[in-house]
Amino acid sequence: MLSTVNITQRYGKRVLFEKINITLDPGKRYGLIGANGAGKSTFMKILSGELEPSDGEVQIQPGAKLGVLSQNQFAFEDFAIKDAVLYGNKRLYEAQKEKEKLYMEGNFDDDAVNNRLADLEIICAEEDPTYESEVKVEKLLTSLGFPIEQHNDLMSTLTGGDKVKILLAQVLFLQPDILLLDEPTNNLDMATIAWLEDEIKRYEGVVVIISHDRHFLNATVTHILDLDFKTIREFTGNYDDWYIAANLMQKQAELERSKKLKEKEDLEKFIARFSANASKAKQATSRQKQLDKLDIADVQISARRDPSIMFKTNREIGNEILELKNIVKSYGEHKVLNDISFKVEKTDKIAIVGSNGVGKTTLLEIIMGNLEPDSGEVKWGQTVTPTYFPQNTTEVLDSHDKLYEWIQGFDQKWHIDEIRKCLGRMLFSGEEQSKEVAACSGGEKHRIMLSKMMMDSANFLVMDEPNNHLDLEAIIALGEALHEYQGGVICVSHDRELIDAFANKIIKIKDDGTIDIFEGNYEEYLEATAS
Repeated sequence: MLSTVNITQRYGKRVLFEKINITLDPGKRYGLIGANGAGKSTFMKILSGELEPSDGEVQIQPGAKLGVLSQNQFAFEDFAIKDAVLYGNKRLYEAQKEKEKLYMEGNFDDDAVNNRLADLEIICAEEDPTYESEVKVEKLLTSLGFPIEQHNDLMSTLTGGDKVKILLAQVLFLQPDILLLDEPTNNLDMATIAWLEDEIKRYEGVVVIISHDRHFLNATVTHILDLDFKTIREFTGNYDDWYIAANLMQKQAELERSKKLKEKEDLEKFIARFSANASKAKQATSRQKQLDKLDIADVQISARRDPSIMFKTNREIGNEILELKNIVKSYGEHKVLNDISFKVEKTDKIAIVGSNGVGKTTLLEIIMGNLEPDSGEVKWGQTVTPTYFPQNTTEVLDSHDKLYEWIQGFDQKWHIDEIRKCLGRMLFSGEEQSKEVAACSGGEKHRIMLSKMMMDSANFLVMDEPNNHLDLEAIIALGEALHEYQGGVICVSHDRELIDAFANKIIKIKDDGTIDIFEGNYEEYLEATAS
């Protein structure tokens, strides 16, 4: 249904990928993965027709409908919510709107008007043969949590997370034969992610997904397209299946490379030793030919690099850690946090969950003293030194300082060598560390903040969506670091795999501003709440 023929993309002398030949089949759901900068989004744009490749072509079965998740949350600000969803089928939307206008304003004595109405009726029948578009839009919106009375509201009234929901409903409404989704879970709460997982699993066409949400990929995809070595390799299975296979292949490749390097070194020593000896000249010439045939470049090294995240504590945490008493916070008439009280114990690693806009960030800001509650008290223990990863990290990091200068600005006693080592562990090379902070991408800024938090050596971590903008390898490394960490953790995240990696207590903020506290990991929490 969808094929690429010798797809190549170059930017100047840099080759992102070359001569990619793949065929994507109906009924298969593909996860497109690769290191940051490997070209995943570029390849997706080529598939969608948004970007012309340097060479090669994309072939789509004639008549097949292509659906692409829009990345522009603000493209439909003046649309009613239900019309933004209907726009997923642009031909149907335009026909319906023109037909409505003609019925309101047209002169029915004019044959041209009547002929045009007849043409529009044919288009509507072709695109919506059962005349159920209105019902389908209503069903999609209500399943996403939008009550019927809200369907005529403008898109401009919605939050960022709700706008993403509408864009998802828009592309699903089209019921395309080919569905391309680039980071569909961004800004979505867990309930909506679960809904999307079910929708995709029922989908019968071709699906290609880019996502940094490991749990989402495991739940939805049947095949992995691994963009590495400037090409794409296809694996059968979900992300974890690929991860196990790829690690085995990489270790085998590294062993093969090490073996070849050792063999090359031995041959070079032999030739140097015997080439001057006449009696050994023939043997040396034979070994030289052997060396010439030995191509170390055959064994390629992956573009992927795993960061090394390690949070150390400057002192052991005491028994009195953190207590919240009767916290209340309202914005106007809306009470976001309603009489919240809980105590953090010494071994607690807490995940804060809840729907979008429920007050998770507000709670963390109050805990860190950046926001005053209307009433209530936050009490930290004497031995606790917290550090904070704010949700707006990409906005906070807006300095013209070099990376290491920005970090050293927090404590002049920090040695520049140690700062550079932390940045190196987060995959910043020596040259990259001299970039201006403000010029960095969202993912780079998150890695800078994690580097700064490693330098803090704090014994309590407060983190708000730290996984945003990180690639899969970095999220896995972060989960392992939080699991190994000897201090306390409070973390807001919608990433199931990250929460599963570290959390032993779950606090859910409910829509009424109260909380539920569950002792146990997230899987146990889901089982308990399901029953």
